[in-house]
Amino acid sequence: MDPRFNLFDNEIALKFGKRFANAALVIDQSSLPKATQHLVEIRASQINGCGFCTDMHTKDATAAGETQVRLNLVAAWREATVFTEPERAALALSEEGTRLADAHHGVSDETWAQVRKHYDDDQIAALVSLVALINAANRINVIVRNPAGSYEPGMFASMTS
Repeated sequence: MDPRFNLFDNEIALKFGKRFANAALVIDQSSLPKATQHLVEIRASQINGCGFCTDMHTKDATAAGETQVRLNLVAAWREATVFTEPERAALALSEEGTRLADAHHGVSDETWAQVRKHYDDDQIAALVSLVALINAANRINVIVRNPAGSYEPGMFASMTS
């Protein structure tokens, strides 16, 4: 599969990409646990059918020490015993925040209560921002049909300034 448009070969796309990467850096440097960040990125990417981001975030999670069992079960997290209660709350928020068009209520009060129970205000700010950011990244990559499979962990590190 070839991409429709090379985002890395366009001045405007590169400028935007650098700003996008810097926004992601704010979340990365937050107190939201890295494992939770990876799980949220993977789940939203799965829902959105973004192979590029699913590839990237599963490889980044693996490089960070995530287990294959947990990665294999992200799509079926409700039936899996390998996720903590805080991770379950974050995965529920990721799903409901990603499927806004599929549900008239958006994020449920029950999910929000679980998020409030397990995360402090800074972590919630990072979590909400992460859900928004990964959904934007998914849409960009799906629109231009960026193919999956060639990502190497850390290959975009130079995009942050």
